[in-house]
Amino acid sequence: MSERFAKKWESKREEQPFTNRVKDAVKPPGPLKPRLDFAVRRIELQVQKLDQATDRFTQRDKAIFARIVDAYTKHDTQRANVFANELAEVRKMESLIINARLALEQITLRLRTVSELGDVVSTLGPAVGVLRSVRSGLVSVFPEAENELGEIGNMLSGIMIEAGQGSGMTLNFDTVNEDAGKILTEAATVAEQRIKEKFPDLPQGMPATPQSEKTTQGF
Repeated sequence: MSERFAKKWESKREEQPFTNRVKDAVKPPGPLKPRLDFAVRRIELQVQKLDQATDRFTQRDKAIFARIVDAYTKHDTQRANVFANELAEVRKMESLIINARLALEQITLRLRTVSELGDVVSTLGPAVGVLRSVRSGLVSVFPEAENELGEIGNMLSGIMIEAGQGSGMTLNFDTVNEDAGKILTEAATVAEQRIKEKFPDLPQGMPATPQSEKTTQGF
């Protein structure tokens, strides 16, 4: 690693006055590693928000499921079908959110392992691709995350470009797309399994909710 890149990657924290560190937290310039750490913390915050959204959808799921069972036991098939269709939509949104959460978790784990000796560019490339896919997938389900994920993606793109310039590394887009695709596919598979394990099936005779559908819409 070149001395120039080493300086761009990380500076000694004690050399930075406290007021400057506050400014960096708002609009982080300077060395790449503090900026990368800041971006990771922002992603982790979005993961927490997705967890909260999942909890809300879970409570809604339970309430609708109880209504379906109640209508079914009263032989009110028409009402039960209405609730079953509503439950199908809720579970579809739950799957998207769980999928997004798992994908974001995967890229934070990867970004946390990036060190001054790591391959910064090849790690950030797939992460940016995953962020963009997750962002587009959440537009209709969790729109408040769209702007934040867009800003984080732009921040990581800037870091990636500077890291490439400082290290002389070039980005292999075929590899980047392949790695991002693997992360998204793995997240979709795990999300589908978690939905099946987490939520009960409808009473026998009721139309099944589309839990088995692939939830990679927009991803």
